[in-house]
Amino acid sequence: MASGGGHTNRLIHEKSPYLLQHAHNPVDWYPFGQEAIDRARRENKLIFLSVGYSTCHWCHVMEKESFEDEAIAKVMNENFVNVKVDREERPDVDRIYMSFVQMTSGGGGWPMSVWITPDLRPIMAGTYFPPVDRWGQPGFRTILQRMADKWRRDNTELVEFSSSVVHAMTESLQMEESASDDLRIEEKFRECTRIYKGRFDGVWGGFGHSPKFPEVSRLHFVLHAFLHSSIFLQNPDQDLFHGVAHTLEKICHGGIHDHVFGGFSRYAVDQKWHVPHFEKMLYDQAQLMMILCNCYRVQPRKLFLDISDRIFKYMCSDLSGEDADSLPTHASPEKIEGAFYGWLKSDIEAAFEENADKLKDFPFNALEVFNHHYNVKDEGNVEPHSDPHGHLQSQNILIITGSAEKTAEHFKIPLEELEKMLSIASEFLHEIRNKRPRPHLDVKMVCAWNGLALTGLSKLASLSASSVREECAKVSGELFTFIHKEFFDATAGKLRRVCYSANEEAPSTPIYGFLDDYAFTVRGLLDYYEVSLREDVLAFAEELQRVQDKLFWDPEKGAYFYTEANSDNMIVRMKEDYDGAEPSGNSVSVKNLLLLGGYFDSSDFRDKAKKTLHYFSALSHFGYAMPEMMSSALIHDTGINEIVVVGPEGEATNEFLKVIREFYIPGLILFHVNPEQPKEFAKIKVNSYKMVNNSPTVHICFNQMCLPPETSVENVKKILAEKYLHPK
Repeated sequence: MASGGGHTNRLIHEKSPYLLQHAHNPVDWYPFGQEAIDRARRENKLIFLSVGYSTCHWCHVMEKESFEDEAIAKVMNENFVNVKVDREERPDVDRIYMSFVQMTSGGGGWPMSVWITPDLRPIMAGTYFPPVDRWGQPGFRTILQRMADKWRRDNTELVEFSSSVVHAMTESLQMEESASDDLRIEEKFRECTRIYKGRFDGVWGGFGHSPKFPEVSRLHFVLHAFLHSSIFLQNPDQDLFHGVAHTLEKICHGGIHDHVFGGFSRYAVDQKWHVPHFEKMLYDQAQLMMILCNCYRVQPRKLFLDISDRIFKYMCSDLSGEDADSLPTHASPEKIEGAFYGWLKSDIEAAFEENADKLKDFPFNALEVFNHHYNVKDEGNVEPHSDPHGHLQSQNILIITGSAEKTAEHFKIPLEELEKMLSIASEFLHEIRNKRPRPHLDVKMVCAWNGLALTGLSKLASLSASSVREECAKVSGELFTFIHKEFFDATAGKLRRVCYSANEEAPSTPIYGFLDDYAFTVRGLLDYYEVSLREDVLAFAEELQRVQDKLFWDPEKGAYFYTEANSDNMIVRMKEDYDGAEPSGNSVSVKNLLLLGGYFDSSDFRDKAKKTLHYFSALSHFGYAMPEMMSSALIHDTGINEIVVVGPEGEATNEFLKVIREFYIPGLILFHVNPEQPKEFAKIKVNSYKMVNNSPTVHICFNQMCLPPETSVENVKKILAEKYLHPK
């Protein structure tokens, strides 16, 4: 397709919002697939592969600077077959070539730019490139011309290099066999907790300096490690819990949290969690909701529950992904990062004046208190080093540098009155802000992320103190139904990776799920079963686990591949070995297998869990690189905790279930047995548990060691409190 204004390319026929964003570029884009590959082979051209996602700030920058430039597009169209990939739609493609980027540069990120041979082997890669030479570094146009010239002049060297690259990638993916079956769990526990404590920021929370990501998988392991520490250390290591709780407090107080409506940005560019990179992603909301609820279970703090409730309300606004960029005003010609979220002090003053009637009953200056609480300044509160493009000059990103208690004490006002005023202010600021141009929302629905969301929702729905518990339980049930109906292709017997609207007609070539789609969905189902106790939920979890085992299990060495066997156009078949912004499918699968092994008394599931742990146990810094896997290893080490509540439907039985759900029990399998309706799907032995004295009874077994049956709610609470450190 020749360069020229006003034309479209092949991406116009795609559903991905990211691909559609590039459908009107002068670049002759192809989606990833056989058509593009065939052309590259037929014309012996390199493929230029560009990978990103629709809410990615630097993807937008590179599009504007390079892909919309007629001269650069002409070079691309004449010399390369140009392919666009939505990394959220095709994580299999993204992971393969990102591993090459990381091997060759030591870093990574998006947009990802890779030059690959017609047989899909990478030869050169990077992330964002400026359009022209800058600061002594070649720009995108220069690199394009150099790559084209070298390929035409003598591609033998490039072909040989690409072969060695693929060989190196394949070798790097071959995990060395452990010396023995011994996981050396205590040694690994001590090693990774030492690393975490050494990297912990004692002032601002989190790990390291900046930028700062929530790193929920690591926080989740450290919380679990706190419960486990009394086994390896004579007493619980309080520093571990303090690290998690302190980090969550700073994240909740920081500008990474939207204090006006709720929800969290992906990360902060500074050490203080103040200035976010303003993208919001469903997988972050889901995981933060989960860790906040679990931390609340270990030590109830109102802040953690309140923020979880706010995440729920934000998630219900149909979030999948929210862009970092937006228009400063409806008349503005260009989007900038963070425009939707910043506040001039004068804007806040005008908002308070406009809503003075809502604040008149407070016996204090509401505006003064608000500005103090959220660190609002005349000149703005964003430090220049956190705003290199100057997009946030004079703007305030709301941040709590103290606490509600400290603000109330400072102004000598009741805490309840302060919280009421802040709530009212948030409501009218939200109304005002919603009149601004909104950031782009990616409406694509990803199966794996919905699995994580089901976990987060289920954790919140099971907390009796939550103000949104009943509503959250309802939404959890609706999400389960949606997953079963919209993501599960009953004809193929497989999950789909993405869908774009309910009841949509399946595409002729659907993108079926990858490992994390199954692992995260099974985890979500297990967590939803714990709060709903619906047998069909547990049955669906087992069904999906069986499908996962069939599609991804490596029968020779153990563990799961990320893609199905014989997947089209994949140069290597990878096994994920890192828990990042999302945990790896292998890490999550181990816990799933252990729980399902307990629910269904399956030696097959338990054996796969053990083999997966063994496969990854040789990994250097096993617990640090794979904290979710380490958490699963702790469950494998201590064994499953089985609790069976026997009793008819009713208030007395529900009181036991309510108490059990108030505790954070990492390896819990929970049964409710109604004597009048025996279980058919689960372990036969569950039906052998009986009531004592015709009263609802709880049977608690720790690692197959069963305590005497309990008919007292207080005794059950005491037993669990002693083991799981719940405050008395």
